[in-house]
Amino acid sequence: MGSRTIVVGDIHGCDDELQEMLTMVGFNDDDRLVSVGDLITKGPKSREVLERFMREPQFTAVIGNHDLALRRRWNGEKLKLKDSQKPTNKELKKEKERYLPFLNNLPFIIELEHHLVVHAGIRPGLALHSQTTEDLTELRSLGPKLAARDGLPWYDVYDGEKVVLFGHWPAAEPRRGKKAIGLDTGCVYGNKLTAYIIETDEFKTVQARRKYDGS
Repeated sequence: MGSRTIVVGDIHGCDDELQEMLTMVGFNDDDRLVSVGDLITKGPKSREVLERFMREPQFTAVIGNHDLALRRRWNGEKLKLKDSQKPTNKELKKEKERYLPFLNNLPFIIELEHHLVVHAGIRPGLALHSQTTEDLTELRSLGPKLAARDGLPWYDVYDGEKVVLFGHWPAAEPRRGKKAIGLDTGCVYGNKLTAYIIETDEFKTVQARRKYDGS
């Protein structure tokens, strides 16, 4: 079969569905799993997802906006958490010394041979080193409010050298641009977890066991 790079959409603590995905794709010792971020919050098993990614050397992730919020809070910033982030913070903050080094080491971008993995997006026309934290973790549309859902999607404009694999913006099916693929299909909202196998250009999906979050 050869080694594969499997990029998975927003997990949000849905560890059971992630395990089902690994079984479905026949994940083996030669494969690599890359997450588009938002490993934690909203779902039922944030701890288990963190432990899995900390334990498995073949697993890597970029940081998502929810991961980043807890990272910033645990590093001492006076950051007001969203209601959806508070239960995970309450559950894990007593063990933050265990989890914070892992979160602190999560990058904003993972560069693969022909792909870039980010959480939210890449602002078209800007070099990678000029992308802001907000671009990489919050961007949805091109306009005054970068997180807005009703503007021109950044991926409709982006035409860079590498294909961007991203999450953050849930949809019933993977979002597609000329050079971008969105993998957040709303598992935590009762839809499905989606993974993309780069070498075979395949999508794999696992149905959520239930709706964990109603936002």
